[in-house]
Amino acid sequence: MNLRPVKLPRTQHGPAPLDRPPAPTAPTAAPRDPVRPGLRFVPGLLDPDNPALALAGGPPGRRLVVVDARVHELHGRRLHHYLDARGVDHETLVLPGHEQVKTMDAVFQVADRTDSFGISRRGAPVLAVGGGVLAEVVGLACTLYRRSTPFVRVPTTLHGLVAHRSGTETLVDPAFLVTLGRRRVAGGLAEVLKVALIADAALFGLLERRGRDLLDTRFQAAGIGAAVLARAVDAAAFDCGTADGRHYGHVFSRTLETRALPELLHGEAVCVDMALSTVVARRRGLVDAEQAERILRLMRRLELPVRHPLLESIALGGALADTVRCRDGRRWLPLPSGIGAGVLVDDLDGRELVGAAGWLRAWSAVADAAPTLDG
Repeated sequence: MNLRPVKLPRTQHGPAPLDRPPAPTAPTAAPRDPVRPGLRFVPGLLDPDNPALALAGGPPGRRLVVVDARVHELHGRRLHHYLDARGVDHETLVLPGHEQVKTMDAVFQVADRTDSFGISRRGAPVLAVGGGVLAEVVGLACTLYRRSTPFVRVPTTLHGLVAHRSGTETLVDPAFLVTLGRRRVAGGLAEVLKVALIADAALFGLLERRGRDLLDTRFQAAGIGAAVLARAVDAAAFDCGTADGRHYGHVFSRTLETRALPELLHGEAVCVDMALSTVVARRRGLVDAEQAERILRLMRRLELPVRHPLLESIALGGALADTVRCRDGRRWLPLPSGIGAGVLVDDLDGRELVGAAGWLRAWSAVADAAPTLDG
């Protein structure tokens, strides 16, 4: 979906109403084949009888395996057993996978190991097994190494699965999500919710009805877990595949996450960003009162934060300045337009953000005082 740039007229009663998004369609009962090029759902990925991982990205042979430290602790034995059983000559580089290690030192470490292992430039892709941070580090290292070396992504987190990433191939096995902590599953659900809010009203409805089941079962619930993952991947690849769509939830969260680390996970910062954007949209008439209430209540049901104290102090001004720098001096801000659609606005100012943040603080105080509202 290419978000429509709009200049919203200001009146005493708010901006002129926009077209409402299409009504939600019936959710898919079973996973669709994902439409993102090179992405496949492969249950049982580490089963030695399954050749998918050994053959991904090129002919069988040598592989450098870069794996998240926590993933290696949980799945390393099975991973090595699989590669040995399939006759894959491999070497493993274990890296921490949190945001603080997304540095050029980590990139150079991957590039150096790629060189010392001596893989061929095109015939032996690097395997990146972990979350989104690991994928970014490996992706940059492979891009720099010998004018681009292919790599295969094996996402082990919801954020790594749903977020747009490059790679020769991406192999998804939902079983990796079983070992995630509940808070990390909730943080990953924020990425799924982002796709639903800006691109897929039916997915939003699924999250309203079954979101807690997904959280409780870590996406292993029969008939729903894989279906939601497939739908989120599809929408993220195309409806949110443009730069404008991917910015949704990432306008203020970048600054907020950096300054709040390690207090906020990435998905939690994204959710706070989306909550603020929802209130801005509500105050402009893009989202009605009922829709705004549904959005904020769903965030709470998924055990996600809707606000953070930093958002109302140092983060707002800094985040808006960062946004301007990243977008050629323009203040383009993606906002939801109803549920399942969005628009771009270019007339955001600091006073409007402060007002929206104050409204959100007041709403949160009421919601915190009445926890049964989320039931």
